Amino acid sequence: MKLHELSPAEGSAKAAYRKGRGPGSGNGKTAGKGHKGQNARSGGGVRPGFEGGQFPIYRLHPKRGFKNPFAKNYAIVNVKDLEAFVDETVVDLDLLLATRKVRKPLDGLKVLGGGELTKKLTVKAKVFTASAKEKIESAGGKVEEV
Repeated sequence: MKLHELSPAEGSAKAAYRKGRGPGSGNGKTAGKGHKGQNARSGGGVRPGFEGGQFPIYRLHPKRGFKNPFAKNYAIVNVKDLEAFVDETVVDLDLLLATRKVRKPLDGLKVLGGGELTKKLTVKAKVFTASAKEKIESAGGKVEEV
């Protein structure tokens, strides 16, 4: 094998795209810009976000308020939703995701005190409301903050 016999692998090297180099190139004459108009001119076209002179949407609907980047967004579940589990069950975020009581894990689990609970459960969550804690413990269950 000699240097002049070397060639790239089949299909690996593409020929250069030569815009506006005659009708034989398949992209001659107007060079893919159509006929006349702002976009056919040199330096033509409009800036990104330009809407033809009408009042732009970014000025029509301005941003308002403040989004706290440090806020915790918890997946929430009520005490009444825990009634579905059997006695002595350890209820945590993974079990609630598996049973589809919670759809997304977010920043952890928060248990709220809505409804009643009669089952004796061990509940593991990041945050409990005071009423949820009281209802779980009065039913004979345990509360564990993880």
